[in-house]
Amino acid sequence: MSDSTAIPSIEDLKFSAGELRRDIAAEGIVISHGQALERIAHDLGFRDWNTLSAAARDSRPKSPVSKGERVTGHYLGQSFTATVIDSYALEMHSRYRVTLHFDEPVDVVTFESFSSFRQRVTCTLTPDGRTPQKTSNGKPQLVLEGKS
Repeated sequence: MSDSTAIPSIEDLKFSAGELRRDIAAEGIVISHGQALERIAHDLGFRDWNTLSAAARDSRPKSPVSKGERVTGHYLGQSFTATVIDSYALEMHSRYRVTLHFDEPVDVVTFESFSSFRQRVTCTLTPDGRTPQKTSNGKPQLVLEGKS
């Protein structure tokens, strides 16, 4: 199989293997989860499960940023410029753990009588550079807008 963009995620492949096991168990045939994974791999044209899982991992979207890059964006509604201290892929759902060091600390409190500044933030980002977590107004906590 050469078109890696058509490969389902690891989670979807494992779910399909579970469905396969349940379907054929209803016919009185019992196979292990590993055997089901091998069958899924063969059905998709791969030599074995290891080859398929490697291809599925390679087809994940790439991280929106790399270590050392300079970025701009909004954190809790406030503009920032920052340096990416660390970025690595998380195992599930095409998410990335990113640590940013803001050039200028950002006040994370909206009250006029109180302030709390942060200069380093670690968050989970989707491939489009947004946090899946949202603030009370429904906007992402952090949005990357560009590279500087």
